[in-house]
Amino acid sequence: MQVNPLTLGISRGIVTQFDRETGLGIIACADGTELRFHCIAITDGSRSVEVGASVCFRVFPGMKGNAEAGVVEKL
Repeated sequence: MQVNPLTLGISRGIVTQFDRETGLGIIACADGTELRFHCIAITDGSRSVEVGASVCFRVFPGMKGNAEAGVVEKL
């Protein structure tokens, strides 16, 4: 997904994948978009989140212009 600066903001989604070894995960948004995130983006400092957890997050431009989730907060 290419980043549109006008759509950057707070969003909600569900964690659909999370690998504790690599710290990488994927959040599914209501519109079907999937965004990657890294465990250091989890705001409570736990560096872990359960698959199926509801989260809110901010969308940031990532590598190669792809969007990524950051400031991931468990709900």
